[in-house]
Amino acid sequence: MSTATGEGADKAHDGGASPAMHERVLEAVGVAIASGNLAPGSRLTLEGLQQEYGISRTVARDTMKVLESMNLVYSRRRVGIVVQDRSLWNVFDPKLVRWRLASDRRELQYSSLTELRIAVEPIAAAGAARRASAAERAQLVALGAALRRLGEAGDLQGFLAADIEFHQLLLRSCGNEMFQALEGMVAEVLTSRTQQGLMPFKPRDEALQAHEDVAAAVARGDTAVAESAMHHILDEVREAMGLG
Repeated sequence: MSTATGEGADKAHDGGASPAMHERVLEAVGVAIASGNLAPGSRLTLEGLQQEYGISRTVARDTMKVLESMNLVYSRRRVGIVVQDRSLWNVFDPKLVRWRLASDRRELQYSSLTELRIAVEPIAAAGAARRASAAERAQLVALGAALRRLGEAGDLQGFLAADIEFHQLLLRSCGNEMFQALEGMVAEVLTSRTQQGLMPFKPRDEALQAHEDVAAAVARGDTAVAESAMHHILDEVREAMGLG
């Protein structure tokens, strides 16, 4: 497909600079890099992206800027746009987490994310038991009850929304800003499990009880039980994902 360049190209594609078009191309190229279809060292050009996706130069350039900000690619004069080595990627970026979970490398991503959650979330639960405000403690108890109700009703979408809010609230209320920065990553992995059919129609009673136990322990300031109950939640996740 022949595509004009420069300012004329931007005008040649009706809607070519729309946010939806930008997101579509960003998602496609991001998944290609995350999956290894575009291996480290692969070279890209704005003209090539224009031709492959039928987009304006503006969209191609903006797509590369986002990927560069995530350390997925770098740009050099007379070299072009090059896919970075994986060791340099910003692996905590929620977009990259989503793309890796959408690729055929998803099992490796689930494994590494679950190990990260096991390392972080129990400590975050203990931190929340020490530092959460009264309002946050009450909200966590309400979310635990909501998870019970939605889980027993088989409302997976409602359960997902409440589960994301539950885990993000723990990370926000634990008093550790580095843990809080993982909110987006946790949301992506929880969403992916549901979208890929890896959640049971009705969550196991043990998992529902463990969420309620975490909430109750945080509410009364019991750090040991909050940490232990969160370990139980993540042990169930590891078992359900077949991660050993």
